[in-house]
Amino acid sequence: MTARLSLYQKAENELYKMDSSVKTKFYDFCHQFRLDPDHPSLDLRPLKGDGRIFRAKIDRSYRALLARAGVGADGVQQWLVVAVRHRKDVYEELTVAINRITGEIEFVDLGVVGQSVLQRAGLQLTPAPDEPTAPAEPAPVVTRQPAVTAEPLLAGCTAEDLRRLGVADALIGPALAVTTDEELDQLIAGAPRLTAEVLTGLGSGMSVDEVEREITQPASTVLEPGFENDMAAALTRTAVTTVDDDIRNVLAEGDFRAWKVYLHPTQRKTVERNYSGPGRVSGGPGTGKTIVALHRVARLAAALPPGHGKPILLTTYTKNLTADLRSRLTSLMDPALLGRVDIKHIDQLAQSVLNENTAPGAQRGLIADDRALDVLREVLFEHDEQRWDAEFLFDEWEQIVLGQSLATRQDYFKARRAGMGRALNRPERAAIWKLLDQFALRLNGMGRETWAQAAERAARYEMERARRIRTRAERKADIGGGDLAHLDDNSSAMRYLRHRYRHIVVDEAQDLSPAHWKMLRAMVASGPDDLFIASDTHQRIYDRQVTLSTVGVNIRGRSSKLTLSYRTTQEILDQAAKVVRGATYDDLDDGTDTLDGYHSLLHGPAPEYVACTDWADEITQLAEALKQWRADITQPGEDGAVRDPSGTMAVCVADGDMAGRVAADLETKHGITTATLTKDGPQGGGEVHIGTMHRFKGLEYQKLAVIGASDGILPRTAVVEQYATTDPKRYERELKKSRNQLFVATTRARDALRISWHGKASPFLPV
Repeated sequence: MTARLSLYQKAENELYKMDSSVKTKFYDFCHQFRLDPDHPSLDLRPLKGDGRIFRAKIDRSYRALLARAGVGADGVQQWLVVAVRHRKDVYEELTVAINRITGEIEFVDLGVVGQSVLQRAGLQLTPAPDEPTAPAEPAPVVTRQPAVTAEPLLAGCTAEDLRRLGVADALIGPALAVTTDEELDQLIAGAPRLTAEVLTGLGSGMSVDEVEREITQPASTVLEPGFENDMAAALTRTAVTTVDDDIRNVLAEGDFRAWKVYLHPTQRKTVERNYSGPGRVSGGPGTGKTIVALHRVARLAAALPPGHGKPILLTTYTKNLTADLRSRLTSLMDPALLGRVDIKHIDQLAQSVLNENTAPGAQRGLIADDRALDVLREVLFEHDEQRWDAEFLFDEWEQIVLGQSLATRQDYFKARRAGMGRALNRPERAAIWKLLDQFALRLNGMGRETWAQAAERAARYEMERARRIRTRAERKADIGGGDLAHLDDNSSAMRYLRHRYRHIVVDEAQDLSPAHWKMLRAMVASGPDDLFIASDTHQRIYDRQVTLSTVGVNIRGRSSKLTLSYRTTQEILDQAAKVVRGATYDDLDDGTDTLDGYHSLLHGPAPEYVACTDWADEITQLAEALKQWRADITQPGEDGAVRDPSGTMAVCVADGDMAGRVAADLETKHGITTATLTKDGPQGGGEVHIGTMHRFKGLEYQKLAVIGASDGILPRTAVVEQYATTDPKRYERELKKSRNQLFVATTRARDALRISWHGKASPFLPV
């Protein structure tokens, strides 16, 4: 090999969209280039505008644009493919540079900038001759007096402001010349990543200081003097794909591969940071929190000393999310390292603790919450108790009694009930304790327990284990580190007792209960990089309010926030943000969280809002929309291939009964096949996925419809309104939970979102 090739991310994205024949020829080109860059068939020669950019022939029509990237440690010349273009779209004014903020290599193509903007900026493009010509002086840049047609869109910014924020030098002039949102969008679409983020922020109304604080500073890195000329060092900081013999598979996988593995500089800093204790990353949907968590696991695993155990735990709230994490982590890690990661959802983890600490045959069976509520109603009926409903008492039991591990009535008398709504005096607490005690005895007599009970018991076992480990360490310290075998009550198990994990990574952390957190805290020793948490309280769809500091998890000073969405278009984000606007959200600690600065570089059609006359009309219009989406998705590509629409479209509803009704109506009346989302994933082979808002957590679809978004359903008026006067705080909690569910649902859409209702629209909709 005489040359090493890498693919710039934008070049990789361009290749994904090209005809398969071009991809094949590009692969052949790469093979030839690596063997001999100077082979005559490649016709490698520099462009006149920027001597660091070369063009080379892929075939008669397409050209690879490459930049020299220095020499590797092994002495091999390094090249970076920055673009793959038709020969008619190759200009002399193409440039590469090293960004002064990130230190990454940036490719700038003024060909994507509108002609009117170029004229106002005093620039003109010169097509590069495709065949060798006699040497000539570079074509002069034609300067034109900008026409005074409208106020510049970024009139409040100066060239120095844009330079300080990290905008590529070649795009500062055009950026200051744009006068409309459309021109700015066109500029952003072809700009390097940091430039695009900065201009998006400024265009959305953020101030220069806000952009610097929320976008530029998190992406900045320390650069040595002379960095702007060191392409080899810059290559190590740039997101690239190494061109090797697996490049065919890379191109065939499409852009989902890039989404799974690419780390933005902001994300990379969070992944690679060394934390002195628990760390947390937050951010809106699609900002890459899960990607950060997965790369964090990979980094921690790579740093482990040799061994065969599983000292790293990756956990989340549900079974289907755990399966997705396992699948995605497989693509990031060597199988040997993956084998050192324990991947379990939180309730599976609790069950493993209980099984370890329970004699064979003595295990209790789990009972679903709705069935447990029926048991509690029976207890209330038998005691002729009408002061509280079953839902209130069940909430009290989970949030206060189990949440605070209250073992006695006296403990309950002293317990704080912040945020629980209606106050309770001592006689009322005594009556409630008696009812809940009867409820717990009834479940125990049935040999059953709720998921919350199981989590609380598991937490107590783990906390006792941690206490024993701590006690033994203290005794060892007292005697100067000597052997404690004579003090270990003849128990070899005590002698080898250790914390279960060295590192724990938690995804979707906002949905965990206090008992879950106590269990996790006890499973890992306090210390550097012990816990890493990914969360977004705007997506909390279970009524579990947890302040991490109260369960022994202190994240102060070790938190970061992601604001750029890689999944959803700006048009969808704008509407989704309105669903939760006005509500206050905690940050899993004593502060608040907001969606300030949350934005996307992607653009698409505005969400569609559809008012229908009745259910039948809503289903009929939904079916028409799904058929049109199917036609759009299955339209043959440039290579004539037809894409399978299965799993690209989805319908989201408020509850399971409605999901079944929608599936039946679509299949029997409109011939549209469906698959139902369950905790184990899609069940059935239909092309349209249907599920409740809870089931859509962590998923994404190219096109998504939310139906039945009517007042009375979102929120459930019959359930919620009863608390409006009797328990105002609980009323607000129930409304927020419904808002969050709708927010989660709308942000599952990647390209197209359609929301419909019949009757009166939900008050949460921005219509």
